[in-house]
Amino acid sequence: MSFAGIVPPPGSGTTIQAALRQSIITAIADGRLAPGQRMPPSRALAEQMGVARNTVIAVYDDLVARGFLVSIERRGYFVGDGAEAAAPDDGPAATAGAVDWSRHLALSTAGWRNITKPADWQRYPYPFIYGQVDAELFPIAAWRACSRDALGRSAVNYWAADYAMGDDPMLVEQICRHLLPARGILARPDEVLITLGSQQGLYLLSQLLPRSGEEVGIEDPGYADARNIFALSRGRVRPLPVDDEGLVIGPALDGLRLAVVTPSYHCPTMVTMPASRRQALLDWADGADAVLVEDDYEGEMRFETALPALKSLDVHGRVIYLGTLSKVLAPGVRIGYMVGPAPLIAEARALRRLMHRSAPLNNQRTAAIFLAEGHAQGLVKSLRAAIRGRWEQVCAALGRDLPGFTRSPSQGGSSVWLTCPAGIDGRALYEAAGRDGVLFEPGDPFFHDPPARPSFRLGLSSIPEERIEEGIRRLAAAAARLS
Repeated sequence: MSFAGIVPPPGSGTTIQAALRQSIITAIADGRLAPGQRMPPSRALAEQMGVARNTVIAVYDDLVARGFLVSIERRGYFVGDGAEAAAPDDGPAATAGAVDWSRHLALSTAGWRNITKPADWQRYPYPFIYGQVDAELFPIAAWRACSRDALGRSAVNYWAADYAMGDDPMLVEQICRHLLPARGILARPDEVLITLGSQQGLYLLSQLLPRSGEEVGIEDPGYADARNIFALSRGRVRPLPVDDEGLVIGPALDGLRLAVVTPSYHCPTMVTMPASRRQALLDWADGADAVLVEDDYEGEMRFETALPALKSLDVHGRVIYLGTLSKVLAPGVRIGYMVGPAPLIAEARALRRLMHRSAPLNNQRTAAIFLAEGHAQGLVKSLRAAIRGRWEQVCAALGRDLPGFTRSPSQGGSSVWLTCPAGIDGRALYEAAGRDGVLFEPGDPFFHDPPARPSFRLGLSSIPEERIEEGIRRLAAAAARLS
């Protein structure tokens, strides 16, 4: 069989060795490589793939160690006799009397409306996708150096141990000393919990706070995962209206004891709640004896004049703050943090222990060193400048090429929210634009109920600035064909 064409594309996150290794294992499992069959000589396979011979030899030797291949001196590499045992199970349908999981599942969330991103989004030349990393801006040398420091003997002795409920004190210190004060927040270490992104913080709170049957206020439109997470809890979701200044303080809040808000940048419209409305929201919470969950998912990324976090105005401990490093570092690092009164944090820590004990301490230590050495400040500065340039360019191109689309009145952020004109079908536009290499995020998942006029989000974090104008022109051409 041929192994040509399996070299992964740049930026895929997969090495050539990993791709070749997995291809051989799959071919053995599928029966395309039979036990005892000779593998292509390493030199011939390297030439076929256009890679170094040492790459092929390394893969062959690794598969010998795993038992998939056998090396015979002066003859080459052969598929091992026991390799057929590695073939995957054909699934429950292949076995008579298999479990019917539809009868056993007490809950199924696979069909819920969620924000989705194609796994191959990088193949699109114009990826207006939110929350992804621009590899050109990430200081890989600094991160690699911090990773090496985190692998030093003293550091390994710390994070390799089982601390059950603990977090890396160095990371907590850096969050309390640098990240939180930048948002106007002062907190003690016992008021901070490290989470697997802010989303885990939402899940922990969804289990700790709502009483059975109690309603939880979620912005509409709003973060789809927050809506779905609290829909899983003992409570019920109540959609809360938003306008050009974020969450509306009005009758929709009556009777609530808990609400999730995004005041710094509303998700997904990116509008900012002004200071007067923030104070009105806190006044409402005081009067209603309510608790507010502040999801400050882009707090560090503001390139325009920033208002302090809602938590910074909280004098009665009613605001639980959720922050994340996903926008500064990368979403795959999975580091977020929850800030709240110490008794609540203690309960969240105990609940987290039942889920997965602590967040991975090796990642925590690497991030802590990255923050302590000042790399994060330089990265944030670079990211803010890049996002500002892209935001200004997108807004100018939208005004020129898509005048019929309504843009939310945001003043910044790493995405732009658009509402389609009457007569434009959002799904049809998504598919038409995709055929022209333009990828964006449909807005339907952000709404409690799909709106009459579809909206969508243009992310700015991963598209190169020089491709923005052509991407918007192609988007406009796709919309024109549907009009």
